[in-house]
Amino acid sequence: MDVRSRNNVTVTGREDGPTVLLAHGFGCDQNLWRLVVPALAERFRVVLFDYVGSGKSDLAAWSEPRYSRLEGYAQDVLDICAELRLRDVVLVGHSVSAMVAVLAANCEPARFAKLVLLTPSPRYLDDGDYRGGFSRADIDELLDSLDANYLGWSGAMAPVIMGHPERPELGEELRDSFCRTDPAIARVFAQATFLSDNRADLPKVTVPTAVLQCTQDAIAPPEVGRYVHERIDGSVLVTLDATGHCPQLSAPEATAAAITAFAAG
Repeated sequence: MDVRSRNNVTVTGREDGPTVLLAHGFGCDQNLWRLVVPALAERFRVVLFDYVGSGKSDLAAWSEPRYSRLEGYAQDVLDICAELRLRDVVLVGHSVSAMVAVLAANCEPARFAKLVLLTPSPRYLDDGDYRGGFSRADIDELLDSLDANYLGWSGAMAPVIMGHPERPELGEELRDSFCRTDPAIARVFAQATFLSDNRADLPKVTVPTAVLQCTQDAIAPPEVGRYVHERIDGSVLVTLDATGHCPQLSAPEATAAAITAFAAG
């Protein structure tokens, strides 16, 4: 199976525009970008995909050795770029895909024009003076809960991640996205996500980078966004007028505007 089918690649927008490649986060798929795509498509060629194991990707192509590390997801990004012969790409990575974007750009910097890191975290675990937001006990409990009752975990975690109790439909959409993912695959992706440490990769980034964070975020609090910004030389830090971890759903206009401003600037 070719890469386009394997990763359910879709392309929309202006054929003659700069390329924006949108990389989704844990438990999600390309559908979660749908509210920002129309605005981006006015100026850019927009490429969307599902990681192997997510959405409508080819599940037969999934293997635990490859996808137990974030480098496996970065290879999906690089494979798509090679298959579509993409150059000068603006790579937008949401949540854990922000660090996937960092890994991909560090591997092939000439491939990418810019990076947009949306609600990034290089390490979710606290470590000495570094505050990622979670203790090891927190992460162990999260993974144990995921193992014991994935549907229950999805229902409990999705509203927390979304951060909009007054708009329960947002949490329900994220929950439904989680529930469409095979629990065994989700467990491997969750461990790769929440136990990763990509702090040492940040200073290696040579591609112009924007860090987009929210005013409140239970998964990647503002101090984490500042940490990422401070360690990527020349990066810009933008705080969106938004709360929660998925502003492409909760504040799509602000998110699309910020991506566009940096990508076209």
